[in-house]
Formats: sequence, structure tokens, C-alpha cells
Amino acid sequence: MAQMKLFISPTSVFARKVRIVVREKGLADRVEEITRIPVEAAPDLVAANPLSQIPALIDDSGVAWTDSGLISAWLDTQGSGPCLLPGAGSDAYWQVRRAETAASALNEMMAKIVYENRRPENERSPYWLERWQDNLRRAFGVADALCPQTDVFDMGSLSLGVAATFCDFRLGLLDWRSLAPRIAALQEVLERRQSFIETFPK
Repeated sequence: MAQMKLFISPTSVFARKVRIVVREKGLADRVEEITRIPVEAAPDLVAANPLSQIPALIDDSGVAWTDSGLISAWLDTQGSGPCLLPGAGSDAYWQVRRAETAASALNEMMAKIVYENRRPENERSPYWLERWQDNLRRAFGVADALCPQTDVFDMGSLSLGVAATFCDFRLGLLDWRSLAPRIAALQEVLERRQSFIETFPK
């Protein structure tokens, strides 16, 4: 069987989600992780995703998959172990998807802040940075209301845990724990899992 290729960055919150799913679903021996820097637009990454964004997956049939949510959902159908997404259309499915979407919103907002802070100081927008930080604080509160108990492991809890650690990694001065105590408790439990340990951003 041909090996799948997963394009990643070790620090990407979007790639980490997929890398955890790979491990939790017992697919690590079928997936080769290839590190790429998106801004360099390496030909193999661009062939998988013309936007040169990660993660991107080439499956064992040669089909390209993009977007961390889509890749994760597809991998959930390929591997072993408990399903991370409940049956489509059920109440449980929509509950998990709402938590997953809330985590994605956190990630998108954090990415905006990170990239803006990488600009030369005289080119940064204090207005947008303040607005995005306010958005992020509100979003943590909303996400916390959707956070499951710490003994629940599904695509929603996985995604929230990954987002929380990314905030610590990139925006360490933001006191998100006071805004999202349920996510804080969940993160503490999840980061002990082997899949989380192996993919910790560095």
C-alpha cells in the first residue's frame, strides 16, 4: 500500500490537530510527515495545495486533501479506534462540530495576531491587534461554554485542547484560563496523552 504524505510545520496549530488524529487513529505507520515552510511555496506542497498552506495530505490513492477539519474528518474514517466524530446528523455530531468550529475560530484569530506581530513594528496596526485580542477573549468564553467534560475525547475536545496550547505557545501573555476554566482543565488532561506529547509545538 502506498504511503500517505502529510505536509506539516512542527509549530502549526492546524497541522498539529491532524497529526494527533493520525496517531489516535493508529495511522502513524501509513503517514509520512513532511516539514515545509509555506511561504517558500515548495513544489510538492503547492502540488498538494495551490495556496501553499499546511496541513495538506496526499492520500494513498494520490488524492490531495486540504483544510485541517476536512483532513481530520476523512482520517477518522480510515483508521482504527473510537470514532472522533459521531454519526452525521445526530445531536451528538452537531455538538462536537460546534466545539470544533469554536476551536477553529480561536485558531484563525490567533493566527491573525501572530502574523501581524511578525510585521516590522512601525507597520503593525494597533487598532487591529486590539480588536483581534478582544475578539479572542470573547471567543474563549464562547468556546468554554461548548467544552465537554475532561473524560470526553472527540474531535471537539481535541480541537479545543490544541487551540489552548497554541495560545500558550504563541500568545503567552494572554490570560485565557480565567476566561475558559473548562478548557484549561481539559487541556491539562489532554496534554498527557501520547499523541499530544509527540506533537507538542517546538
